[in-house]
Amino acid sequence: MTHSATPAGREAPPAPAAPGGKTPALRPPVLRLDVRSLSLLGVLAALVAVGGLTRPAEFLATSNLQLVLTQASVIGVVTVGMTFVITSGGIDLSVGAIVALASVWATTVATQEYGFAGILFTAVAVGVGCGLVNGVLVAYGGMVPFIATLAMFASARGLALQLTDGKTQLVTVDAVLDLGVKDAYILGIPPLVLVFAAVTVAGWFLFNRTTFGRRTVAVGGNAEAARLAGIDVRRQRLSLYLLSGLCCGIAAFMLIVLAGSGQNTNGNLYELDAIAAAIIGGTLLSGGRGTIVGSVLGVLIFTTITNIFALNNLESAVQQIAKGAIIVAAVLVQRRTLRDD
Repeated sequence: MTHSATPAGREAPPAPAAPGGKTPALRPPVLRLDVRSLSLLGVLAALVAVGGLTRPAEFLATSNLQLVLTQASVIGVVTVGMTFVITSGGIDLSVGAIVALASVWATTVATQEYGFAGILFTAVAVGVGCGLVNGVLVAYGGMVPFIATLAMFASARGLALQLTDGKTQLVTVDAVLDLGVKDAYILGIPPLVLVFAAVTVAGWFLFNRTTFGRRTVAVGGNAEAARLAGIDVRRQRLSLYLLSGLCCGIAAFMLIVLAGSGQNTNGNLYELDAIAAAIIGGTLLSGGRGTIVGSVLGVLIFTTITNIFALNNLESAVQQIAKGAIIVAAVLVQRRTLRDD
């Protein structure tokens, strides 16, 4: 009895028995995803080894490892939101500008009068508000994500510059500044790293264990098929840009804690770093497949490279070339994987 073609989203039929009565082992997609994650872990381990060999005293110091994780935390939170957007077939070029706008709006004198809660609420509200504008333009305005978010990028940067008049806004709220000192570390772990871990776990659960995550993949794979299956594609896309804005707001608050100030230059090139981290992590730029774990590993790889280059006093130009080579290699691996599928 022959089996018909397997519909998308259903389990494949049992493989025919091989000579001798044995059924050949299948290679499910989950296994391939695990292999990708293990490969990224191998790359990260190799980078740690390089850092340990070139600058053992500096690189392996507890303070430096804490610094690497802390620096990865801010862009890591942004990358979690970016992973959802890219998986749906969209793009968000405005994340860095949203982080800048949220950080300066949350550190104005008027906002700081409301203390810790006022700064946190303002940062998150500005991020979600910008995400709402992006989502409405893309989902209900019919604009191409590239154009809509590029417009937000320019507008948010301009508004951030206008709010600050090009000046740095220092934070005077002790409750915010105290989160960045070593006395606030929990078992040697900076609070910002714990926030990053919480966002990662929440993002993984949302992506892999809820219908929201499945709808995101479906929309990215084939938006028309998703619509015919009963998914409200426009509402889903709006929700994804809201999620991206929320992550930007959280990242803005983390950056305020880390820098102790708000600046219109905050979040510079975050959009490129987040997209690059998601891509090398295994998220398809064309949509339809993504991985939170891979994106987080991509962030850690880029942050570790930056740290190693800084410790070895290498030029930033060489660092950018190395990052570019990694991105190209990741895209080539993705294309080969798609052909194998």
